[in-house]
Amino acid sequence: MSEYYKTKESVEEYINLAKDVNGKELIEKLKEYLTFNAVLLEIGSGPGTDWNILKETYTVTGSDNSTEFLDHLNTNNPDGEFFELDAVTLETDKRFDGIYSNKVLHHLTDEELKTSVKRQYDILNSNGIICHSFWRGEGSEIFKGMFVNYHSKTALNDIFKNYFEVLVIDLYKEFEEEDSLLLIGKKK
Repeated sequence: MSEYYKTKESVEEYINLAKDVNGKELIEKLKEYLTFNAVLLEIGSGPGTDWNILKETYTVTGSDNSTEFLDHLNTNNPDGEFFELDAVTLETDKRFDGIYSNKVLHHLTDEELKTSVKRQYDILNSNGIICHSFWRGEGSEIFKGMFVNYHSKTALNDIFKNYFEVLVIDLYKEFEEEDSLLLIGKKK
């Protein structure tokens, strides 16, 4: 992970930039596949925007790899459960019914994503559901010092299909038409 999310200034900048962005529509799709009150892990909770939406439906545990974000999350959500977690290794003994991330896993290389997908499989209960969003496109770039890996439907399907039955892989608009992909899968 880049150093971008490691400083108080960059975290405050990100919170300000992302204040009008949330995954409400993605979470509505997730509700079609993951039952009410299911135990859910959010990878990369960041400022906690989606965590706050998720907690209305699920027993959600938030996580981040940035201690600055974790400090922010714990301060603003004293009743929440948050822990430091790397999106690749997902080192936890906990088990979940679902795993959610919104524009987090695109910071991983293809090989790191494959490792993460296997770990997600390992920490999910049987019939567990995943819901992840990605930027659509080709190649990768460094944006504000952060690695961003773009994906296609085919590439994502190839990465996830060994461990998950892909239930949904749809294009959607975050800022521009079809700039994003939503993937929902069920543990095989």
